[in-house]
Amino acid sequence: MYDNEFDGAGHDRRRRFDDDEPHFLKRSFLSGPDLTDDEDDRPEDGDRWSTWDLSTAGERGPRPYPDWLVTELAAVDIELGIVKTGKEADVFLVRRAVPDTDRQCLLAAKRYRSAEHRMFHRDAGYLEGRRVRESRVNRAMAKRTGFGREVIAGQWAAAEFGALYRLWEVGTELGVRIVPYPVQILGTELLLEFLGTDDGQAAPRLAQVRPDAHELEDLWDQLVTALTVLARCQIAHGDLSAYNILVRDGRLVLIDLPQVVDVVSNPHGARFVHRDVHNVAGWFTARGLTGIDVEELTRELLRESGVP
Repeated sequence: MYDNEFDGAGHDRRRRFDDDEPHFLKRSFLSGPDLTDDEDDRPEDGDRWSTWDLSTAGERGPRPYPDWLVTELAAVDIELGIVKTGKEADVFLVRRAVPDTDRQCLLAAKRYRSAEHRMFHRDAGYLEGRRVRESRVNRAMAKRTGFGREVIAGQWAAAEFGALYRLWEVGTELGVRIVPYPVQILGTELLLEFLGTDDGQAAPRLAQVRPDAHELEDLWDQLVTALTVLARCQIAHGDLSAYNILVRDGRLVLIDLPQVVDVVSNPHGARFVHRDVHNVAGWFTARGLTGIDVEELTRELLRESGVP
């Protein structure tokens, strides 16, 4: 019924085991737009002042802000290292803290790479349905000029933040949390809730978990709930697999959503929904879970999305 390996360009998109493999906490002070403050204005402790006040109200996470989140303007950001490297972006561990107090929190800083180092090689199908008003910008995006690639990079970051924002809101209304809290967006840097331990150990991906039969069934039920929340927001993850789902204290959390697809406006929306379901169902089936009907679940999700 659907093309399971569809990527919008007809290319095989089977994920290799080492795709986006994490490199935990390698110390790395990468200079970029977010770390090039005037030397005279750098804090005595930390790599930069908190960027909280640099994001506008629409670029901050949903209210009410969580109690754990440090929003004080006197806070500083301390970079601790790389959590994960990817094709389009790298994720860093950042501690945001108010000096001489116990107010601090850990954040995941997802930074999309500069144009010459990005590999936006699989964006064609995902970007269908995303347009900007200026025709010259659309042409630049279509031709992948330097300017066009910068616009696309901004779209990836903005699309991910927007999706996380909406999924957090809808999930909260339904009493479930299926994504990390989106703290703020500044240019092409996203600051997100860090999912892991207080000492900086990241939560494992689903692919790393070895659940027993009862745990496996519970995780599948959680995943169906998460997919339903996505459907009610009329979006598909677009690249869902056991490698971009974290398991924190027995709870599933979806990550890596820059390629979210508007199921209604994208002409291939139904295929993306089906592929997401097919990919994750295959992981659960391979571990012994029975009774999964990929076609029926896809139809249910499309109905939730309002797609006939």
